[in-house]
Amino acid sequence: MSDEVAPGHVRVRLDLSYDGKDFSGWARQTVGRRTVQGEIEDALRTVTRSARTYELTVAGRTDAGVHARGQVAHVDLPAEVWDEHRDKLLRRLSGRLSHDVRIWRVELAPQGFNARFSAIWRRYAYRVTDHPGGADPLLRGHVLWHDWPLDVDAMNEAAGRLVGEHDFAAYCKRREGATTIRTLQRFSWSRGDDGVITATVRADAFCHNMVRSLVGAMLFVGDGHRPADWPGKVLAAGVRDSAVHVVRPHGLTLEEVGYPADELLAARSREARNRRSLPGAAGSGPASAAGDAGCC
Repeated sequence: MSDEVAPGHVRVRLDLSYDGKDFSGWARQTVGRRTVQGEIEDALRTVTRSARTYELTVAGRTDAGVHARGQVAHVDLPAEVWDEHRDKLLRRLSGRLSHDVRIWRVELAPQGFNARFSAIWRRYAYRVTDHPGGADPLLRGHVLWHDWPLDVDAMNEAAGRLVGEHDFAAYCKRREGATTIRTLQRFSWSRGDDGVITATVRADAFCHNMVRSLVGAMLFVGDGHRPADWPGKVLAAGVRDSAVHVVRPHGLTLEEVGYPADELLAARSREARNRRSLPGAAGSGPASAAGDAGCC
């Protein structure tokens, strides 16, 4: 698959954030379903006074109710449209968009950039509180309340056993033709002074429901319902375990997306399109992630 920008067009990078509460996820859907992609594409069409919709490509297609602080997308615009609107595009989009989605930066993307395939990692945070009184009312839209005391040390012990390259089929909702092999680069838990416990989850890419399933397994360890080695055994079994719950989306936020140096963007984009398998497996190819094809 070529990633060349069409003649007469330029690729523009957008950095943005949104509160996912009232969105049916990132991806544009049928009429009547409010999505982040749909909101931004409609606003872009309006402020550029264009008859056509310019489609966005995003680093991580978040599910309904999931938030983003450091989301990245790109859009290919006709050069004349960019030249006409570039200086005022950010301000005009801010005036058109709803308050629960903000674009912070609009700029020409470097050569070879693809918001999805050029990414080398995505970092999510999941926030939970075990306070017996519940979640802070001012944070309730971003913090899950767990009604059992949580042992953060036990959760870190369990999480550490999952770091590395594995087939995460046991923690993913399968999609036809999609691999579930991922490299989990970091998975750790910390309790803040406010009592909120934050999971930091970073990987080259994620498969559908992966983060929320991992968090669900860790909560079972943290509250003493399962031992620390249980999530690793589920991973090794390679099949969904009915005890692994997909936790609610509102505690999850896409915090940051990482990209290589500009001169490596095109190579990374090509690598990420390769179908992935574990080393030594039949038909194994390059150990690269097939993008972030719908997540969390």
